[in-house]
Amino acid sequence: TKDCRAVLSLRQIQTMAKAWMCMCFLIFFHLSSERNFIKANAEMKTWCVAKPSSDQATLLDNINYACSHVDCRILSSGCPCYSPGNLINHASIAMNLYYQANGRNYWNCNFKNSGLIVITNPSYGNCYYEYT
Repeated sequence: TKDCRAVLSLRQIQTMAKAWMCMCFLIFFHLSSERNFIKANAEMKTWCVAKPSSDQATLLDNINYACSHVDCRILSSGCPCYSPGNLINHASIAMNLYYQANGRNYWNCNFKNSGLIVITNPSYGNCYYEYT
């Protein structure tokens, strides 16, 4: 029986060694995956646009506020982002200029809950939404 216990003990050691190897691999895989996930999120480009449900008064307030802090000449007549000349497009461009200039923090796109952070570039035609 002594020999039997020694063999059993050896089997237990072998099983534990395999379990530890698997555990080490899983920990390594988890840590390397998490780092890549964080890195991908840190590099993700974001823009700020006006929510489609925003009313005209709110959009106008957003344009006035943003353009009092950043250069909105891109919205002037004859410039690439003037057309189409509607409030939602102009507000989105102004809000994004403000958002980009202030570090792309989520609170810089709030605009009294009328801003929306997007991961798809909203540029159109010759109007390019700034990304800094």
